[in-house]
Amino acid sequence: MIFRDLLGQAYSAMSYNRRRTALTMLGMAWGIATVCMLLAYGDGFGRAIANIFAAFGTKMMIVAPGRTSMQAGSDKAGTEILFTLDDVDLLANNIPQITHITPSNGKKGNVQYENRSYNLDIVGEYPNNYYIRAASLDQGRWYNGQDEEQRGRVAVIGPEAKEKLFSGREAIGQHFRIDGLSFEVIGIYSSKMQAGDDNINRLIFIPYTTLGDLMDTHYLGNIWFNYETTEYEEIERSVRNVLADQHRFNPADHRALYVANLMQQLHQFQVITLGLKILLGFIGTLTLGIGGVGLMNIMLVSVTQRTREIGVEKALGARRRHIFLQFLAEALTITFIGGLLGIILAYAVALSVGRLTLYSAMAKHAEAGDIRLVINPMTLCVAVLILSAVGLISGLVPAIRASRLDPIEALRYE
Repeated sequence: MIFRDLLGQAYSAMSYNRRRTALTMLGMAWGIATVCMLLAYGDGFGRAIANIFAAFGTKMMIVAPGRTSMQAGSDKAGTEILFTLDDVDLLANNIPQITHITPSNGKKGNVQYENRSYNLDIVGEYPNNYYIRAASLDQGRWYNGQDEEQRGRVAVIGPEAKEKLFSGREAIGQHFRIDGLSFEVIGIYSSKMQAGDDNINRLIFIPYTTLGDLMDTHYLGNIWFNYETTEYEEIERSVRNVLADQHRFNPADHRALYVANLMQQLHQFQVITLGLKILLGFIGTLTLGIGGVGLMNIMLVSVTQRTREIGVEKALGARRRHIFLQFLAEALTITFIGGLLGIILAYAVALSVGRLTLYSAMAKHAEAGDIRLVINPMTLCVAVLILSAVGLISGLVPAIRASRLDPIEALRYE
């Protein structure tokens, strides 16, 4: 009953000056809509960054040989490091967290189909590179262990390589030539994000053993692997220690061994994203705070205008807490009605905006790397908490002032 009475009194007070109440609600609605939209933008930016890395595989490392820059024992600096298949087995046997591992080598090859001829990148890797590179297929299949063992003349080509060679015609089952050797197209992988002059969608993948028919594969270009652990820094240290012992260089010599650690880069972007979210949340809170200041001013004006009314209520037996709750309920009612309207506005804007260009402005097939304004439950909870805090603080000052009015002075007020 007390709750119903408070709401009834709040409604009566709000109805007395509807224009002022509507403008105050509009300020709160605009503030909460801003908070929701800014937090949604921060979440969308974080998801876009995660999608960009996921397209290439997050828990993945690429290890490339270099040249030593530090003396290790009797070996002088400047020694060239060369990888062989033994290094692949060494890493697989000594680092149990590795899930899939493959040697990688490649060359520019003259690719011919009928009267068409192009110089494209040929990459030879084990069949498990499908998982390491987070690949997916549009058509056909990926080459398998049997193809690898039999040095199968099969190839999985990229969508741009397919377009260049076959110009929209069916490619699966067709034969083309690489440096004069015939290969069968068994699969076409899906388009990946491609920035600048990157040729990732023009690559032609063949079994590593088959690449030996086109070039000397005794020494590897680099080693790719993925892993199942969150300790990505520990994995990198293990790789450096294992290979340093094998090739006799100092594990601290980062020029001897280049390690592309995608999880480390993703973590750095996650820190940036967190900072952006905090900044956007702070800006949104300030915007909502402006609406809160407006609410406080209106409520203080209301206290002044209703001073005589407060005096009558106190003379009839109303206590401080009753007056306090009456004005606080009015402020919170305005806050939450305005907040509800603001949340509806935020959802409407998010649905109408759709996708905001980010990575697709720099790369092809990168729509997944754009920002989408999606107001998730966590964003909504944070926005409601901020709204509640602002509404409570804005309503407390007028409510306290009203509750402390002297009843005799209030009754004499004109």
